[in-house]
Amino acid sequence: MKPSKGDIYRRFIKRSMDFILSLIAIIILSPVLLIVAILVRVKLGSPILFQQKRPGMNEKIFMMYKFRTMTDERDENGGLLPDSVRLTRFGRLLRSTSLDELPELFNILKGDMSIVGPRPLLVQYLPIYNEHQKRRHEVRPGLSGLAQVNGRNAISWENKFNLDVKYVDNLSFIGDWKIIFLTIKKVFVREGINSEVAATMEPFKGSNQKERIEL
Repeated sequence: MKPSKGDIYRRFIKRSMDFILSLIAIIILSPVLLIVAILVRVKLGSPILFQQKRPGMNEKIFMMYKFRTMTDERDENGGLLPDSVRLTRFGRLLRSTSLDELPELFNILKGDMSIVGPRPLLVQYLPIYNEHQKRRHEVRPGLSGLAQVNGRNAISWENKFNLDVKYVDNLSFIGDWKIIFLTIKKVFVREGINSEVAATMEPFKGSNQKERIEL
């Protein structure tokens, strides 16, 4: 069977485009990366980077990098305080401008991630995905994705996963560039940074929904 344009883009073009764009972005944004790193060190202390294992394509685990946005404040028992307490005004600014995401450019350069794709979520969610939701791992996770330009953390987990799978099924060069331009717009207007019920996105606890919601 002759490969479709989408297959050709996915297999032979997308990774090269990711490498070139991430390298250019790192070079151009290097002064911004340096300034943010210094501010994080001054305002939040060390480490400067937040590092966490995340599942990538085919559920392969990798270490994702972001700028730190929370303090390490703990209660009298040594447990971390709620996100709403540890997320400082400076941290909120980093998140609302998406500056905290910039170190992920190095993940893209390494091949762990893509410019566009489903966002890499927590490893602990892997056992509770249903078969439909697992399909988000058929491609590399992205710095931004279809869900991020359609509500980001302000939409439900169900809608987010459906958008992720819709992206997997309709992956294309034109589609990726539409998402890239929409992402730039979203960053400037600062939409959908947080959910409506939490300082950050509330944890995913599994879903009993087995049927796909058409979007």
